[in-house]
Amino acid sequence: MDYLEIEGDNTLSGAIKIDGAKNAALPLLASTILFKNEVTIDNLPRVNDVFTMLKLLENLGATTSFEENSAKINASSITNTTAIYDIVRKMRASILVLGPLLARFGECKVSLPGGCAIGQRPIDLHLKALEMMGADIVIEQGYVRASAPQGLQGATIVFDKITVTGTENIVMAAALAHGETKIINAAKEPEVVQLCEVLNENGIKIEGIGSDELIIQGTAGALIDVKQIRVIPDRIEAGTYLCAGAITNSKITLENVNHTHLFAIILKLQEMGFDFDLKENSITIKPASKIKGAKITTSEYPGFPTDMQAQFMALALVADGASSIDEKLFENRFMHVSELIRMGANIILSNHTAMVEGKNQLNGADVMATDLRASSALVLAALVANGTTKVHRIYHLDRGYVELEKKLQQLGAKIKRLKE
Repeated sequence: MDYLEIEGDNTLSGAIKIDGAKNAALPLLASTILFKNEVTIDNLPRVNDVFTMLKLLENLGATTSFEENSAKINASSITNTTAIYDIVRKMRASILVLGPLLARFGECKVSLPGGCAIGQRPIDLHLKALEMMGADIVIEQGYVRASAPQGLQGATIVFDKITVTGTENIVMAAALAHGETKIINAAKEPEVVQLCEVLNENGIKIEGIGSDELIIQGTAGALIDVKQIRVIPDRIEAGTYLCAGAITNSKITLENVNHTHLFAIILKLQEMGFDFDLKENSITIKPASKIKGAKITTSEYPGFPTDMQAQFMALALVADGASSIDEKLFENRFMHVSELIRMGANIILSNHTAMVEGKNQLNGADVMATDLRASSALVLAALVANGTTKVHRIYHLDRGYVELEKKLQQLGAKIKRLKE
C-alpha cells in the first residue's frame, strides 16, 4: 500500500494545471447509457473513481477506451442491466446508473452503493422520485430492483432536501421519460448544470438550468444522439491547491480554472487576508501580510462547499486568531480532526461545529486518511509542520486527485510517494 512522506516547512511557487472535475465526469459517464452513438468525453481526470465508472459501464456491456484524458464510450451495446456489488461498493456515485438504466430498459438491478464514510447519504430521495415517475422499486439482498414496463412517466418531483446525485439521477431518468418532468428544489452545483447543458444541447429540452426548478421534456424512450463533451475544471481540486498556497503563504498560479465556480472559496480566502490575480482561465493567489481566522458554514452551492471544509480547517491552524467551522451537510465529516490533533492541532468539537485555535505549532507524525478530502487536509498540514509526516491509506486521495504529489513537487514541495 502506498503512503506519502512529506517534509515540512515548505514554500511553494510556480504554476500547475487543474484537471477535469471528477464530480462532473461521473454523471456524464453514466449519461452515456442514454446515448445511441459513440461519444468522446475529453478532460477526464485520471482518478480511480473515473476508472471504476468506466469498468461499471463495461460490465453492463458498453465498449470503452481511455487514452490521455479522453475516453470513447459506446453504450449502444448494453444488454446487462445489473450493476454488481463488487464494482458499486467502491464508489457511491455508481448509483447514478440507476436512473438512465431504468429509463432506457424499463428495469434494472443496482447494488446499494459504497464510498467515503463521511455520514449518511441515503438514496431514498432517488427512489421516492422514481416511484413518482411510475417505477416499482423493491430493495432485497443489498440491491435496488426497479421496474417500469411501460416506461417512466413525467411527474412533478419535490425534493425534501437538496441532493446532487438525486437531481442528476432524475434528470437522466426524465430525459427518456414520457412527457414532462418538473424537479423542484433541484441542486444547482456546476456539475449538475453541466449535465443539464450537455443533454439540452443534444436534443433534450430542459428549462431552468442553473436554478432550483428544472423542467425536462422526455423523449418517450428514444435514445439521444450526442456530440463530443468536455468536462469542466475541478473546482474542489483548484480550491485544495489554493489552500496549499495559502497555508504556506506562497504565490502560486492555477491554470484551467473557472473563477465563477470558485466564488465562495475565493471570498473566504480574501476574508482571511489573501489577494488574487484573476485572468480568463487562470488564478494566482498572493501571500497575505497576516492570515486571519474565519467563520465557515458549509452549505449547498453557491454556498461554501462541504468538500473544502477539511482543507480550510488545516489552513485555520496557522491563522492569527480562532476560527469556527460549522458542518451543516454531513454529520461525520470531522474524522480528520483526531489526526490533525496528533500533529499538534488545537481543535474542540461540539456536535457539528469545530472551534480551531490558530498559530498551532504543528509537528510531523504518522497520520491516517479517513476519506477523500480529509486526506488532502493532512497533506496541507504536513506542508507546514516541523519534521516529517507520513500520510497512510492514500487510496482515498487517489479517488479524487490526479497525481497530487507530482503537482505539489512541481510547486516545490518536499513530498514523495512510497510503499509501506
